[in-house]
Amino acid sequence: MANRRPPSRRRPAARGPSRRSATPRRRRSRRQQRRDAQLLLFGSGAATGLALIYAVISWLLVNWWALIVLGALATAGGTAWTHRYRRQQAWERVRRQALRYGLPQLDALHHRDFEYAIRDLMRRDGCTDARQIGGAGDNGADVLATDPLGRTWVIQAKHRKDGDRGSAVGTPDLQRVNGTARQLYGADVVLVVTNGRFSTRCAPLAEQLHMHLADRRTLAAWASGARPLWELLPKVPPPRKGR
Repeated sequence: MANRRPPSRRRPAARGPSRRSATPRRRRSRRQQRRDAQLLLFGSGAATGLALIYAVISWLLVNWWALIVLGALATAGGTAWTHRYRRQQAWERVRRQALRYGLPQLDALHHRDFEYAIRDLMRRDGCTDARQIGGAGDNGADVLATDPLGRTWVIQAKHRKDGDRGSAVGTPDLQRVNGTARQLYGADVVLVVTNGRFSTRCAPLAEQLHMHLADRRTLAAWASGARPLWELLPKVPPPRKGR
């Protein structure tokens, strides 16, 4: 009887990687992909930025005049900011010192500085929002302010170099500010103030239009700090109801 060989044992088939071992590799691969994408994005952004900087520098080297224009604009902007900052600082000093003006000081001012002086006097008396708006397109208003009682003031400032020896403020100036003060600015008090004098026809017209006039004498008392302006003017209207 022939010898039979024992059946060969089959080797167990090699098992593939388990799911547990495959998951970390997959996760590591995704993290790497994110890093690669971020590096690629960063590199592209840096290259674009460098290219843009190079293009700008190249353009400026050819168009050198643009540097002069940019320098002038920067200088103008810096000067404007410095002027505004100094004006604010000056106002703070003025507020602390209890602002006072004498008539010779007011007479010597430029007409625009006279408007700022009126604004500062209103601020001194508690009108914290007082602002100068005089200039082109001001519609007859030079200073706007709200007094501590809530009344809105629209003021036209008429400066005379020679004080009361100069030309008198006439009725056209009153009519101009009266035509816009209440309609455009919602004024409760419409005032024309001058370091000079008013013509004889101004007082009757002001009364008829329910306006107020502050001549040189009234201005002197107000600027000296004697009393707030609304205490020096007759028939100033009371605050509106609800304010």
